Parts: sequence; C-alpha cells; structure tokens
Amino acid sequence: MRYSYIATVIVILILAAAPQMGAYPVFVLKVACFALFAYAFNLLIGYTGLLSFGHAAFWGGAGYTAGHAMKVWGVTPELGILLGTVTAAALGYVFGSLAIRRQGIYFSMITLALAQMLFFIFLQAPFTGGEDGLQGIPRGKLFGLIPLDSDLTLYYIVLVVIAAVVLFIARIVHSPFGQVLRAIKENEPRAISLGYDVDRVKLLAFVLSAALAGLAGSLKALVLGFATLSDVHWSMSGAVILMTLVGGLGTLTGPIVGAFVIIALENKLGDIGTWLASLTGVAQLGALGESVSTVTGVIFVVCVLSFRQGIVGTLAELKCRLSKPRR
Repeated sequence: MRYSYIATVIVILILAAAPQMGAYPVFVLKVACFALFAYAFNLLIGYTGLLSFGHAAFWGGAGYTAGHAMKVWGVTPELGILLGTVTAAALGYVFGSLAIRRQGIYFSMITLALAQMLFFIFLQAPFTGGEDGLQGIPRGKLFGLIPLDSDLTLYYIVLVVIAAVVLFIARIVHSPFGQVLRAIKENEPRAISLGYDVDRVKLLAFVLSAALAGLAGSLKALVLGFATLSDVHWSMSGAVILMTLVGGLGTLTGPIVGAFVIIALENKLGDIGTWLASLTGVAQLGALGESVSTVTGVIFVVCVLSFRQGIVGTLAELKCRLSKPRR
C-alpha cells in the first residue's frame, strides 16, 4: 500500500513538471484524461471483477452534456463538468440496475447493448451535431473569475482535479469498502455468506465508476473543445479495456501507464515509423502510422499471452522475486 501511494505521488509530480521539460500541455492533459477514464474502469474490473463493455456511454455522454451546457447554456466550466458527472452517474445507476442482475458475459453484453442504444440516440439527437459532433466548446472562466484560455493555466487546474480524484480512488481501494470489493471479486458466494449485500455493493461500485468516467469525459471535452460520436462508440470501451490491461489490472499506477502507451502510439506511431525508416532504410516502415489498430492489437495479444498482469503488475512481481532472499 505504501509503495503504491509513493509511486502515484511520483507520477503526479512528473506530470506537474512535464510542461517545464518541453511536453505539450494539451497532449499531456489528453493522456491524463484517458488515464482517469482507465482508473474509473479499473475500479470496476480490477477491484470488483465486473467487465463492462459500455463505459464509453459514460465517458461520451458526460462529454456531450458538459459541452452542450458550456456552449449553449453558457454555464461556467465547473458547473458544466458537474452536470456531465451527474449525468454519467445517473446513466450508471440505470445501466447498473439492469446489468448486475446477471453475471459474467451476460453482464458485459447487457452493458454493451445499453451503450449502443445510447450511441444511436446521440447519433439522431439534434443537440449532439450528429456525425459532425459538438464543436467549439468554450473553455470560459473557472468560477467566473479565472480565464482558461491559457493552456498552462488549464493544465495545472485539470491536473489538480485529476490528482485529487486518483488519490480519492487510492483511498477507496484501501478502505473497508475496497476490501469488500476485493472479496466480491475473489469469492462472491463467500461474501454473500458473510452477510454483505453484494448486489448493492456492486451497484454502488458501478455508479461510482460511471461517475468518475463521466468526470474524465467532461474534462476531455473542456480540454480539447469538442465531443464526437467516437466518444460513445463501442470502440472507446475497447480502448479503455486495452489501456487497463496493458497497464495492469488492480494497480494504482497501471491505468496511467497503459493510457500513456496507447495514446502515445496513436499520436506518435507515424513519427516512430519515419524515424525507423530513415534509420534502417526500409521505406515501408514509414507507413507504420497508418497501422495503429494493428500495432495496438499485437500489443494486446502479447500482453495477454506473455504478461497478463500488465506492465506495472509484471514489474511489481519481478521486484518481489528479486527481493526474496536466495537459499
């Protein structure tokens, strides 16, 4: 537990110093928003054992709600983010109430079906902009006082929010409630026999995960200034699953590592291909940026086959092996 907190604080400090080290603030914020999305999903699958295929509904639904409120209604950013988070929590309560009655693949399929229903609603709804998406979301002024036009100002404000939420998640998973979640994941019948209302706990975890995913989606809409149908598409649910698995299920630093790996590949794979082509003289490597889905798919397969605990989980296991005294 102590090492998890220390690692989390170190990552937060690195992010705080990233702009001074030449990192582009908007790109780092994009990674941080996706990392928060992965943290929310990890709370559900990594600690409760519930695999949801519909988390894009909370991410994208909150982004659309927050963006519409800030652009059309003219609310301040904090109110827009709050509305998006509350919307995601409400959707999570509806989805969870229907889905937790089933287990395993049936639970996952129900969440996917509900999320796809929401996708088609957003596709037809006039306020979403249809296939063009919701563009030009203003950043406005925080509390009506602090202008967010500067990327650096927005960076540190959003980073403080994300850091507070990550520490909040860390406190949850190490609390008695978090131990109940672990008990449900490891042996649900045993948890029932001990007198826990398992369905109620799972619903609470689902709503909490949905609300945090909505907070991440609202922050992403504020940072990038748009919300599109890809945010509520099933592929976004697949992306957050990939981030969580690559980083490490049930770890505190895994989601941000996984988010960084996947987002960096999506944005920098073309540059990497160009560099490899110039280094090796193989011109075909220059087209590597057009094969992002293939590369991420290969990474997923390698992760599942070789190190199922993800990057962070595998490193933690290796550290434990090395620290054991040899006989």
